[in-house]
Amino acid sequence: MSAPRLLASGHASLAARAVLGAVFIYLGATKALDPVGFLKLVRQFDLLPPLTLNLAAAVVPWCEIVFGALLLAGRFARGTALVSLLLLVAFTAAIVLRAVALHRSGTAAFCSLRFDCGCGTGEVLICLKLIENAGLCLLAALITLAPEHPLPFSRRRAAASTP
Repeated sequence: MSAPRLLASGHASLAARAVLGAVFIYLGATKALDPVGFLKLVRQFDLLPPLTLNLAAAVVPWCEIVFGALLLAGRFARGTALVSLLLLVAFTAAIVLRAVALHRSGTAAFCSLRFDCGCGTGEVLICLKLIENAGLCLLAALITLAPEHPLPFSRRRAAASTP
């Protein structure tokens, strides 16, 4: 199947929803299971005012879990993917800012920097994390722009297909 036909069929969007949804649920769950550890990691970025740190550490993991579930279920997939894309861009920008600050303060090459970015995967090489985030952004953009798969789990589709 050619790339344009694959995109038009909605199968690429379905696969992207499955991957992105599963990733968001996994990463959100790892953060939700250790809220204090996640709060400590968010604090290291020094981007949020102290009053909003606890709120961010409490809300972000559960938003990721809900977004993942919505993507897997095919409910509000385009809107969820768009919001996910915006969050991924913001998270990636925060990671880049922290990595640049660490790079400037030391002698290590940029791509050899390792730190726990708070993403839920532990300590990572910065360049690999940036590539991973770029891939997730592409998946979110694909879901946002590509036609929906004909089999999302929704009553509207099921009702339309019954005689």
